[in-house]
Amino acid sequence: MAADPRTLGWLARALNHELSAVQQYLAQSVLARLWGDAELAARLRAEALEELEHAERLMQRQMLLGVAPCGGALPAARLGRTPEELFAHDQRLEEHAVQIYADALMHARRLRDGESAALFEALLQQEREHLDHVSHLQPRQHPHD
Repeated sequence: MAADPRTLGWLARALNHELSAVQQYLAQSVLARLWGDAELAARLRAEALEELEHAERLMQRQMLLGVAPCGGALPAARLGRTPEELFAHDQRLEEHAVQIYADALMHARRLRDGESAALFEALLQQEREHLDHVSHLQPRQHPHD
């Protein structure tokens, strides 16, 4: 049975998003370290690693469907001058992820593609948790302020 081209499209779009998220969180981690905020840098690096795990799961699904993973062109990382600006960019990033996975899940369910649906549903839940976490971050005073 051939893989549905639209499912492959959702997987590619999701992979591109996850790789963009890795880039953004890692770049923000470096910026926070340059600001002298080791705690924020570590937290952002941990987010990058979690997004990398998401990318790995998507790549595995693509390969199981016989497709070589390709993240496509990544947009520039969204940085900021303050932790508040970083959190605002991250909130938009996570909102976008939730929308991608919700739409991809609906598509997979329509096709009765249980394996893709399970992957999209698991990632949707994790991204909703990320969004909830980012939405409730209360920045504290930072050394560079």
